[in-house]
Amino acid sequence: MLAAAGRDGADLILSLPEDVLALISAHLRPRDLLALSAASRRLRRALSADKAWLAQCRRLLPSPAHLLAWRAAAAGDSLAVCRFLHSAAPLLGLWAHQNPELGNLVAAVPGFLSVVAARAIPQELSPRLRWAPVFELLADDHGRPALLFLHGHHHAHLFPGLLASLQPHANVIFLEAHTARDPLASSSSSSSSSCPQCFARLSFGDRRRLLDSLVAACRITLPPDLVDAPLFACSDDDLPLLAKRREAMLRLHREAAGGMVRTPEVQGLLLEAKKKAATTPSPTDGGRRIPLRRSLSAVAGYFRNGLRQMVTRSASANSRTDYVDAKHLALSDFLHDGESVGLSLRGARMRLSTYRAWPSMHDNRFALYKLTVQTPMPGREYAGLWGGTFGWPPGRPSDECKPKKALFFLLLSYEEDSEGKLQLIATKVLEGTHYVVHPNGSSMFIARMGEQSTEPFPWQTDGESRNVDVERGFAGEGIANGYGFRYPGSKPGSLFVLQDGLLAFVWKETGAVLTLQRLDLEELLKKGERVPALQPVPNFAYLTKSYSNVFTGFPGSSASPR
Repeated sequence: MLAAAGRDGADLILSLPEDVLALISAHLRPRDLLALSAASRRLRRALSADKAWLAQCRRLLPSPAHLLAWRAAAAGDSLAVCRFLHSAAPLLGLWAHQNPELGNLVAAVPGFLSVVAARAIPQELSPRLRWAPVFELLADDHGRPALLFLHGHHHAHLFPGLLASLQPHANVIFLEAHTARDPLASSSSSSSSSCPQCFARLSFGDRRRLLDSLVAACRITLPPDLVDAPLFACSDDDLPLLAKRREAMLRLHREAAGGMVRTPEVQGLLLEAKKKAATTPSPTDGGRRIPLRRSLSAVAGYFRNGLRQMVTRSASANSRTDYVDAKHLALSDFLHDGESVGLSLRGARMRLSTYRAWPSMHDNRFALYKLTVQTPMPGREYAGLWGGTFGWPPGRPSDECKPKKALFFLLLSYEEDSEGKLQLIATKVLEGTHYVVHPNGSSMFIARMGEQSTEPFPWQTDGESRNVDVERGFAGEGIANGYGFRYPGSKPGSLFVLQDGLLAFVWKETGAVLTLQRLDLEELLKKGERVPALQPVPNFAYLTKSYSNVFTGFPGSSASPR
């Protein structure tokens, strides 16, 4: 009887018009649709129809023009587009690294049948957000986000590789190297022979030298007419150029064999780099001798911050013993496992400790850590990413005043204290000063959401002489004592909710004010200004402690110190 019922159910589904079947499939989860298609061969043929998966894509990529362009780039295969949208979902969002202390914030957003990771540059408030690309992941022929392109300083240069693995709830992305037995192995090959943890077992110096050698050997160059092409669509007019750029990148990736480099060539580059390092004067800075005064200052800074680093960078908190083998793997043993070597990304799920929404991070891993961005909801309306400046009236991008104000990005999240009372915590993730004032990950202020402020807002009008309408006020504490400690002191203050969705935190003692407005970082990137990045490996994760803006060298890239 059950078999007969099953046949009747299948016949009922198969009897539906294709448009009706597509409408029904839009209300199913992709895995449910796949499970249904696995019930029989007839159902598989029916549910493999393009319209069924096109309906799924519309839920995830609502722009009709973009969806049609993506589908055309995938040879008309809506299933491939749907697979990419779901597979790439763990990569989207905000990622960060601890260094430099001004902020190392990377946003991974949809590109053109791709994921584009772009870094927001520490900067002054201006009409256009400055950003630099970090990496791209393009869909392969099956719709998997498998084809890696690492970005470097020159717009035309790309460094191909592959996405080795991606866990569904990845919170760390590692830049690594992998070996393959086939010297011509491409990104679609399964001939990789190195285990995921082998690269991690190399010493830090070996990992750095190997990655540097790989990018020196696998570089490809975009055609001149595509060097300045956009990375994501700012309007529908960009779609044809984006499709052309994607085709060129796919061709270059194939011609470069997925960025795989023969092991003897890598060994030769490593040996050459070792000889060069032995003859290079030390200390140096980009080939120039560091002045003695600067060198002494760096040494003093090292000792000044040594104790703070021992206290704050809790290696055990993030399961370092689970990630690093007690005995380093020899680089020669790693290279011996394959006939070729290539760049790769690995998205892993790790047990991370956090302090007020900021994860503890390793100092010697080429890695980006995912930031948890809470979704606004009733009773927690202010969660999310905010941007603003110090001073009143609030800074505006169109202002031509001198000096310009430093731009701050803050991640606002809710937590309960030890007594179960709700707090709003503002964690600094980007600072636009010339020299850092507050450490990366600092809690700029904490507001107690159950305690109303008794302090009045200090100003009656804004910069346009309009009356200031204060909707609510909460008591709290703001950061104090300046730079110097991972967990600095605090002073009483109040968080005010103003008209037009603005927030303002005012320090009671000094009257200093930090004004904020909610940000849509993806839209800011689309309207922003692309600037040169660092060299490819440091561009992914800058592992040298720095308190100044190291990402760009163009004029006006950072504000004056406060």
